[in-house]
Amino acid sequence: MSTLELVLNILAEATTTELSKAHNPQTFEENREIAKRGGKYAGNARKEIETDTGKPIITSKNAAELNQIVTDLIAGITEDEK
Repeated sequence: MSTLELVLNILAEATTTELSKAHNPQTFEENREIAKRGGKYAGNARKEIETDTGKPIITSKNAAELNQIVTDLIAGITEDEK
């Protein structure tokens, strides 16, 4: 997973969380709709970035590379908190 893939995944999850807080879904179907909407925002962002850059965001990077990306992100956040 590239850094941008990871960020868009986080965007989808964070957006879904905020939509859930705002709309307080009660049923499975309501929660499912909220999840779809959260993913749609991230999907739209992905499409716009791909259109602008002319390159796909989805990659075939392996789990070891993803682990390094996450480790680097966490290290950066930790350094910012000092």
